This record gives sequence, C-alpha cells and structure tokens, in this order.
Amino acid sequence: MKKRALIVAPGRGTYNKADLGYLQKYHADKAGFITMIDNYRTSQDQTTISDLDGKPNYSLKEHTRGDNASPLIYACAYGDYLSIDKNKFDTVAITGNSMGWYIALGCGKALSEVSTIDVINTMGTMMQDSLIGGQLIYPIIDDNWNIIKGKEAELAHIVNDINAMKGCALYTSIMLGGFIVYGGNDAAIKELHKRLPTVQDRFPLILPNHAAFHTSLQKPISDKALDIFYADIFSAPSIPLIDGRGHIWRPFATNQDDIQSYTFNYQVRQYYDFTRAIQVGMKEFAPDCIIVLGPGTTLGGAIAQSLIQIGWDDLHCKADFIERQKGDNPILYAMGMDEQRIHVV
Repeated sequence: MKKRALIVAPGRGTYNKADLGYLQKYHADKAGFITMIDNYRTSQDQTTISDLDGKPNYSLKEHTRGDNASPLIYACAYGDYLSIDKNKFDTVAITGNSMGWYIALGCGKALSEVSTIDVINTMGTMMQDSLIGGQLIYPIIDDNWNIIKGKEAELAHIVNDINAMKGCALYTSIMLGGFIVYGGNDAAIKELHKRLPTVQDRFPLILPNHAAFHTSLQKPISDKALDIFYADIFSAPSIPLIDGRGHIWRPFATNQDDIQSYTFNYQVRQYYDFTRAIQVGMKEFAPDCIIVLGPGTTLGGAIAQSLIQIGWDDLHCKADFIERQKGDNPILYAMGMDEQRIHVV
C-alpha cells in the first residue's frame, strides 16, 4: 500500500561541504535535465552546476553565493523529487522553505523546468548582486525542542529596541520550527548579534552570503522581478502547493496573476512562515510521512519542531520524535541521508 507523502523542498543554505558531489553521486542518470541547466548557465556567462558540484574542494565563498547556490540546490532537489519511487509514495502536497517555494513551483508544475531555472537563477543572481542586509538565526526552544515560554516576547522586545535606534531596520524573516531567522540591514544585524546571549555554543549565528530575505528591504528586488516575470509563465499546479503563509494553491483554484503576485511581491517582502506551512500540510492533508528533498539535512529538526508544537501524532518533545524515527513507520525521510534515502527511491 502506498504512503501518502508531504514533499518539502530545501532553501538556500542546504548545499554544504558534505554535499559536494551530490549531483554526480545521485543524479548522473538525469543528464538531459542537468545539461539544460548547464546550457542556461553558460548562456548567462556563469559557472555550470556540473562544474560547481564537481569541484575538488568546497568553497564557502563560491558555493554559498546566491547566484551559484540557488541553481545548484534546485538541481539537486528536483533530481531527488524525480527519484522518489511513485510505486511507494503518493505526493499529496508540496511545500518548501524560503527558496524552496520556487522549487515547489517546479515540482508541482506551476512552472516549467525552463521557467523554474530562469526564476531561481535570476532571483539568486539579483539577490547576490545587491546583497541587501543580512540574516541571523536564533533558537526559541529548549533542549527538548519545546518552545521556551516568553522567549518570543523577549526577542520581540529586543527587536523593537533595535528598530528604535537610528539607522537600524530589523524584521522577522523566517519562522523555522524552533528557530527565528531575522533579516535586517547590517547595522541592525550587528546590534542583534551583540545583544543576544550565546546559546548552544553557536547561536546567534549570522548566515554567510545571505541577504535580508523576506523583508521589506527587498522591495527593489521585488520590483525588478515583477518587471521581468509575467503571470503567463505560471500554470495551475498539478499537485497542491503550500506557500510561506500556509495558503494552499490548488490545481483547480489557482489564478495566474495571484500566484505571480505572491511569488514576486509578498513572498519576497514579507516573512516566510515555514512552521505554519508544515503544520497546514499535516492538518489539511494528513500524510503518512514527510519527504525532505536534498541536498543537506538541515530541515529535519525544524520540521520535527513544527510537528511537536501542535502535538502531531503524539509527538511532544525531541525524544518522542527520535523514538518515532527508530521504528518501522518513521514520520520523516530526509533524502540527503543515505540511510533514509534508500527507503524513498
């Protein structure tokens, strides 16, 4: 009997050092698709994704740049989507984190393969060329993956204080399970980093080569995108898509103008609630499992934390999730992990 699966596409920060060679390792059988992207990149005078993936060493400077990371992650993720065993799984809905919305549009056929790489490459390049502001990530959960009471209010107070300072602009950028990603101008991000106490030996963490995505600071990018990409590149999706508000775009109830406006206006300039997208996907479609497309394995924790917040299927803490994953019926399959990938492809 097939399992009903919610598919989750990754965001910009998922192709890391351990993922170098991902395309070669898993998608050598998809030469036509990869060649299409390589040819597109060559036409733009950009390094091909094959060359980037085939580098002998990982370069933080080169591989995390928006104009390189975005198409590379798309190729890996879409390749993974094509690799899912359709005899084992029925896809009931698709969502994604941040840039993962563009990937979801491609997987769900709301954009063609050619339009998807054009959108992803263009947006990634424009973001990199302007690099407006930055992002910082900080936890709001304890060691058991439960929300710390009062933590969000405490952080909101700090944000308000910083925004009252001259020359500072700070916003919520992404709600990411047990974490908040903040976006702001450089002055605000530096001030936030200075004010937040260090936890778990690594937070607050400023994300390298990331701009203030999903904030009003991106209005210039939004305006350019709306001038470049018209509504006619969109189609109604073949599978329901869940966006960064938790809104569902359905196959027979999607308007081209609306999805174009959301994608290049609201989605670029307003915060992305990945937590809500996951929770809506579970409540509305009741899938048997979640499949996270590669590359990387960074979204697993955020997804588990999103489920814990609503007590999905008696998951109330980190230990519950770990125990569930050990059994014969795990809730989550991460295709970036070989031991989980084998159950999906």
